[in-house]
Amino acid sequence: MADEKSNTSTEDESLHAEGLRIYAHAVQVDEHNRTRYADDIRFARLGEQWPEAIRKKREQEGRPCLTINRMTSIIRQVVNDARQNKPAIKFHAVGDGADEWTAKVLDGVVRNIEYSSNADVAYDTAIDNAVSGNVGYFRITTDYAGDDVFDQDIGIERIADSLSVVPDAYALDADSANWNDAFVTDDYSLDAFKAKWPKADAASFEGDGKGVATGWLSDNLVRVAEWWRRRETTQIIVKLSNGQVVTEKQLADPDFQQLMAVEGIGEVARRPARTMKVEQIIMNGCEVLETNAWAGKFIPIVPVYGDEVIIDGKRHLKSLIHDAKDPQRMLNYWRTASTELVALAPKAPWVGPVGSFASDPNWATANSENHQYLEYDPVDNQMPPQRQPFAGPPAGALQEALNASDDIKSTSGIFDASLGAQGNETSGRAILARQREGDTSTFNFTDNLSRAIRHAGRIMADLIPKVYTVPRVLRIIQEDGSNRSVAVNQQTEPLPEEAKAAGEEMQGVMRIYDLTSGKYDVTCEAGPSYTTKRQEAAAQMTEFMRAVPGAGQVMGDLLAKNLDWPGADEIADRLKLLLPPQAQGQNPQLMQAQQQMQQMQQMLAQAQQQIAQLQQDKQLEQRKLDIAAHKADTDRLKALGVTLLPEVAAAMGLQVSQGLGGADITPGGPAPQPQAMPQPMPEPQPAAPEQPQPQPFPGQQ
Repeated sequence: MADEKSNTSTEDESLHAEGLRIYAHAVQVDEHNRTRYADDIRFARLGEQWPEAIRKKREQEGRPCLTINRMTSIIRQVVNDARQNKPAIKFHAVGDGADEWTAKVLDGVVRNIEYSSNADVAYDTAIDNAVSGNVGYFRITTDYAGDDVFDQDIGIERIADSLSVVPDAYALDADSANWNDAFVTDDYSLDAFKAKWPKADAASFEGDGKGVATGWLSDNLVRVAEWWRRRETTQIIVKLSNGQVVTEKQLADPDFQQLMAVEGIGEVARRPARTMKVEQIIMNGCEVLETNAWAGKFIPIVPVYGDEVIIDGKRHLKSLIHDAKDPQRMLNYWRTASTELVALAPKAPWVGPVGSFASDPNWATANSENHQYLEYDPVDNQMPPQRQPFAGPPAGALQEALNASDDIKSTSGIFDASLGAQGNETSGRAILARQREGDTSTFNFTDNLSRAIRHAGRIMADLIPKVYTVPRVLRIIQEDGSNRSVAVNQQTEPLPEEAKAAGEEMQGVMRIYDLTSGKYDVTCEAGPSYTTKRQEAAAQMTEFMRAVPGAGQVMGDLLAKNLDWPGADEIADRLKLLLPPQAQGQNPQLMQAQQQMQQMQQMLAQAQQQIAQLQQDKQLEQRKLDIAAHKADTDRLKALGVTLLPEVAAAMGLQVSQGLGGADITPGGPAPQPQAMPQPMPEPQPAAPEQPQPQPFPGQQ
């Protein structure tokens, strides 16, 4: 046990030493960008635009140091334009079981991640730091969905201070896809550090700091760094008979082996494959505090670069206002000079003959105070005292200030039209073209934000199959802001738009949105938000309907759908019912043929009913005739006094029933009859005398 602890301690010490070395080298390589970032932020956002030595000297002499900061409005123009045109992450199915409807679910999942974690704050902070300084950052995180569950969710967090991030010293890509090392630092007070890591060795912090790396301890603050380390590893992948590819670790799972045995799946081939393993190592100046595994293959720190220049294998980053700093200093100086010359220049003196100011003491304060009257002493009939005319503001200083203002516009690429100033343009097209000049000159900053968000989408595409692995119900947010719950990794009802597109084919079909399989490509679409698009669409539809009045009959429902007042959707539904069949996507000839077929089917059904009724009536009449015939036969037999035996009646299709009044014969089939009472044998009767028979007349035959 002691040897194991010793080995672990030695490994941690070696890891800590490696981390300190990589950190120091990365800071040294990026030092010029970090210095430039701090200087630009202080200049543009804090207004520290006068050199410190000049400012102190002027303050000692009682001279002004005016700062007319035009950098803030220029920065806000670019940042707020990016806020209005938020890029959107889009997933596209590539293969291996991916499909377009699961891609739409992934779009909704990412929108929910952005909404739940306030990703707009992270994006806005990153682009603000990139425009004001030279780089901004945000990060992707994972955390448990609640205190009492094991399910995890993905989040997006902002990094407020770009100087807290130390990027990879060797990566020169447009994003962090190829970063192998990165650091995120934070300073803790000694008490906060002990509370979060109570088992850490803080003895050196309380003493002389011996054993603590330089720069990791100052003013009772302890620096803690997250060291994100990515290294290439090799793993064995196995191809199965059903086409699925799994890792050797997954294949060793007993549950997976049992599933293979049940389904008759076998192993086809195996080979070594390269993959990336990412770790989060938390360390301070003297030891490693934690080591955490990361599920993805990318370091989850995303940079938003400013203006980028790479020369001699070294990356140089500049802010939007970096080249406008000297014109801004010139503006401050010449505006201060003109103000000083006008406001602090001595008043024009009074000029008069000697002796004119002797009797009235108010002449001594005539340049600093306003007196009701001034008396002078006339001398030899000369002119009374007169004040010299004011020379006016210094024209040279004002002209230089105007030149400096133009230089600021030229170096930043933001002109008066972009800032809302009125120009000589009169038509709307010309005004928009002038405003687009500023958007075009600063588009690289907005495009860098789109690249960063696209890389964030790739990171989440890599994380989602590894985080959302079990059957869950996730909320997805549609493009229009509406949300619904969707069951993933299990059988569920298809999406409404999916079922609508498939028509009757999806009736009773269960869908599976499997987030753990399939390959998806990620794109980033920049442009106005959905709300802005809808407002623009409503305005343009209104203008189109004014130009073409008849169009309102076929597009009134679309206009109502894009309006932002209550009841617009209901009005759109009502207007849609009034559309002609052609506008509803229906074929009038086909509809007419369908109606005729329906009418013919109804007529055929009525005819069949009538035929069935006639057949039933005919059968009833025949039955009545049979009953009448049988009744006639029965009455005739009764009149003759003939008694039928049951066997004979059954053969004739008659029913014989005995009653008090005698036998009753009714038509019908054979039916069980009661046994006839035995009749007494008749007594023999004497023979009757023979009667003479009449003889025929002669000639009769």
